[in-house]
Formats: sequence, C-alpha cells, structure tokens
Amino acid sequence: MTTYDSLKQQLIHEPKTWLVTGVAGFIGSNLLEALLKLNQRVVGLDNFSTGHQHNLDEVETLVTPDQWANFTLNQGDIRSLVDCRSSCEGVDYVLHQAALGSVPRSIEDPITTNQSNINGFLNMMVAARDARVERLVYAASSSTYGDHPGLPKVESIIGKPLSPYAVTKYVNELYAEVFAQRYGLSSIGLRYFNVFGRRQDPNGSYAAVIPKWILASMRNEDIYINGDGETSRDFCFVDNVIQANILAAIYETQKKNFYEIFNIAVGERTTLNQLHRKITIIISKRKQHCVPMHPVYRDFREGDVRHSLADISKAKLLLKYSPDWNIDRGLDITIDWFMK
Repeated sequence: MTTYDSLKQQLIHEPKTWLVTGVAGFIGSNLLEALLKLNQRVVGLDNFSTGHQHNLDEVETLVTPDQWANFTLNQGDIRSLVDCRSSCEGVDYVLHQAALGSVPRSIEDPITTNQSNINGFLNMMVAARDARVERLVYAASSSTYGDHPGLPKVESIIGKPLSPYAVTKYVNELYAEVFAQRYGLSSIGLRYFNVFGRRQDPNGSYAAVIPKWILASMRNEDIYINGDGETSRDFCFVDNVIQANILAAIYETQKKNFYEIFNIAVGERTTLNQLHRKITIIISKRKQHCVPMHPVYRDFREGDVRHSLADISKAKLLLKYSPDWNIDRGLDITIDWFMK
C-alpha cells in the first residue's frame, strides 16, 4: 500500500474540513470530487468567472447524496477579504486553486491578473492565518522558471519571468515564505506543469492546448500549433495533482513555520508534434469517420518558454508523491470523458 493509499484510508475514518477555492473550475472540481468520495467536509469558494456550475452538477452525479451533503458552496471572490474570512471559518486545510490563468490573458490584461493572483492570494493568506488553519496548499506554477534554460527544472533554480502571470505566481511564493516566517502559517506551493484532464474547458481564447485540440479533432477541425511543434512540455494528468494536494496538506513536519515548494508533474517531456499525433490517433480509433489531419503551423506565441521538464525527485522523497498517470493513460481517460 502506498503512502497515498494509506492516507486516504486514514481520512475516511478521520474526516477533516477542507476549503477549495476555485471549486467550480477544472482542478477545483476534481479536488472536490476526490475529497467528497473520501467522506470529507468541503467548503467551496468561487466567483464563477472561469469556473462553471455544470462542473459542480457533474460532481453531484458522481458522489452519494450523503457525500454531496458534506459540500457547502460560498459564491464569492478571493479579491474580497470578507469572502475569504467567512470561507476559512472552521477549516482544517485550504487548497487554494483560484486564480486567473493563461500567459496570453496576463499579457493583454495584467491589472486583472494581478488583482486575482496577488491581491486575492494575499487575502487568502491573511484569512487562513487568522483562522489558524493547519496548512494552506496553493497552486504555484512552472511559469516561475521563466527564462532559465536548464532542464529538468529544479525547485531552487529559477530565471526571470516572461509574463505578468509568471510574476504573480512568483510573488505568491514570496508571500508564502514571509507568512511562514513572520506569522507561522504553514504552507506548501505546488508548481504545476501543464495539467490536463476531465472538465478542462476547451472553449474561449485562453483554453489550454489539450482540451482545445481534443475538441478540434472530434470535429475534424484544424489544429493550430504555435511555432515548429518541437516546443515541449511535461504534461500532468489531473489525478496526479489531486494526489499531490492531499499529500501536501497532510505532510507531517516538526517545523511550526513550515514552507516549501514542490514540482508537480510526471518527469517526461512531450513535444507539441508528438501530442498532436497522440490525440488524433486515439480519437481516430474511437471515431471511424475522424481522420488524423496535418496540423497548421503559425508563429510562436509571446511569453511562451521553449521547453519544460520537471525534476520531481523532491516531491517523491518528501511528499511520497508517485505520479501513476503518464500522458498516454491520462489522454485515454480525458478523451473518453470528452466523447461522453
């Protein structure tokens, strides 16, 4: 039995109360589903700017009525300290996922990105500190590595940020460290690397590449690749992220002012050309009339890093993180979900 399996059994018998911010979003709704299935009590906070009610509706169909009764939704905004305070009342752990993602969005509108990702984050840190939560686990980002060319990416070595979004995520880490040192708020930042999976929104100008390409392939539409297709990423299925969040929340340490950063990924690199082939082959096998199409190449996108690959040895050693889902297994599950 793995550490994660043992921990899940422990939680079933000793339920805790969790706050999930951005609960109606892609990652937030997956965390909600996993926690409710472990019979945990969950408070959700969302302003539905990028999250969707249909994500919550789907979770309700996947858990029992008794498990769903353990969920309380607070419709509010992390930019409001009042909303953050009320949501933190009586909470053991905070899983802070709420943010405005997307590098292009931050370049077009840095002010709104800053308000959500820095002001909102600070509000949540203050509310968690004052509510004396046991730990705050937050969604950090691989964008923090910026222009540093080294591969794989190691937590202690970063470069200069390449977008306003990357700046906000780095500032989150600085604030978390200060709050641990000055106020004793225990926190862990999880630097996500290109998360994908069920309930990821394929629509809109800022949709992530995997859901956008899956939808295009299912509709026999063109797939656009920014650059030459040899840009690479460490794609991480959402179930790995769920595992990391729960492990990070319960991680035991003797330090009162504990603060740490971990890479959360698989440790494997996939180029956009390889990703295109994987997606179109899987879908063409499931839909006979869907024929893999050649991608359409266009200019590189401003603010994008060329290559990304995580060193996950630190998370494996300390958190006992074990990513069971590689990109191929994750794509199978994700594509099945989209086709249903």
